[in-house]
Amino acid sequence: MNALTQVKSKLHHNAYVCTDLEKMRAFYEEIIGYRLVATWAEEADLFGKVRTYAHCFFDIGDGSALAFFQFASPDDAAEFGPDLQPSGFRHLAMKVDQETQDGIKDRLEVAGYFESGQAYPLNHGYCWSIYCFDPSGLLVEWTVDHADVEQINADKAATAHDDLKKWLGGDHTPNNEQFHR
Repeated sequence: MNALTQVKSKLHHNAYVCTDLEKMRAFYEEIIGYRLVATWAEEADLFGKVRTYAHCFFDIGDGSALAFFQFASPDDAAEFGPDLQPSGFRHLAMKVDQETQDGIKDRLEVAGYFESGQAYPLNHGYCWSIYCFDPSGLLVEWTVDHADVEQINADKAATAHDDLKKWLGGDHTPNNEQFHR
């Protein structure tokens, strides 16, 4: 570990471009339960061109937010919108308690997300997750930590640098005993 002091911060927001803010609002407010806390319509000179857009902020429960932009111009949306084709690796993970995760799971089931393959559960060993693709194709995970997460995290922190060196050196042996039983 280097001599730098641990940085303390809190996520303000994480932002993505979408093509339909109403579909995003309905998903995040009516199914997930995140409250829409701001909609800003703006026009700004971004990267040498005046662009018109709106962005909506959804409070995820701790004061930080997910934000989604919709550009008035399809050309701007194409330029700035990341390709969010379904991918199980690029995703957002939200830490929730069991009651919250159960409620999200129930609402996703009622809305047909599991039946259509747009949502699925996964037990990682150190946490239990529900994954779901939102209307823009962004994969979002709601995770509940294992009851012994503090000890699990302490054990992994003690070996994190050595584990990375092994991986980079070509030793790709799984080290998640909880997951690989």
